[in-house]
Amino acid sequence: MRILIVDDHPMVIAGCRGMLAGEADMEALEAQDAERAFDVFAREAPDIVVLDVNLPDMSGYDLLRRMLKRRPKARILVYTMNADPVHASRAIELGALGYMSKNEDPALFVKAVRLVGGGQRYVSDDMAHKLAFFNQKKQTNPFLDLTPREKETLRLLADGKGMAEIAHDMGICYKSVANSCALLNRKLGARSRVDLVRIAVEAKAAKHIL
Repeated sequence: MRILIVDDHPMVIAGCRGMLAGEADMEALEAQDAERAFDVFAREAPDIVVLDVNLPDMSGYDLLRRMLKRRPKARILVYTMNADPVHASRAIELGALGYMSKNEDPALFVKAVRLVGGGQRYVSDDMAHKLAFFNQKKQTNPFLDLTPREKETLRLLADGKGMAEIAHDMGICYKSVANSCALLNRKLGARSRVDLVRIAVEAKAAKHIL
């Protein structure tokens, strides 16, 4: 089994290599940034990617999307310091097969790698409980599932700004704002731009998007 470890901290990579050293059937590859990681991923076709989401040149979530676009059946284990179910939920929704906090028992690392490398899912029991509670809350409060950019777009819509003004204020292109609004329509069930503005105003008043 060939494992690509993607992390910008050499000590973390060394630690992962150490945990895998006793496994005769495992070979570790490594990369410390997203571009190098994608190059190795495309060239070497590893059986599993162990991916930190905090990378210097690109969000790990964006890299995850890029990898799955290249190989839709790629097996990816997100391995990060963040034990927040918001981030775990996002990673799994994007297509990661597993999510593991670096604070978990190191003895579970090889187990997680084997499970995800074998096409099975891995989250700890504690994270599974957190995810169940978080997903239950999401059903009653869809604003919990919004990205920071989507929340900022809603706030500016609630302030009465048009898409061109929002693009200027956020320092992004008009098309990006239009795409965000289209995603917000789907996530929040808005049927039109006017409906989305109404939802934005109500959400701001209810302090869902502070």
